[in-house]
Amino acid sequence: MIHILLFAHLQEVVGESKLAVELSHITVGQLKTWLEKQYPQLSLQSIMVAINEEFATDTTMIQSGDTIAFIPPISGG
Repeated sequence: MIHILLFAHLQEVVGESKLAVELSHITVGQLKTWLEKQYPQLSLQSIMVAINEEFATDTTMIQSGDTIAFIPPISGG
């Protein structure tokens, strides 16, 4: 099982700030694709991803027990 944390508008789209899913041994890119199929209104192309509080790329492998955070771009003044 992996734990997914969603921030800002992502949690509004999904309706949850946290998800727990029975996936493992997949890449970040594969997880993005899976989530976009589960939530068609979700777009994760320009989203930063961290695994266990370390930034990750689309090719980074996800293992069971990992916590994955999806962090949208933030702007402010």
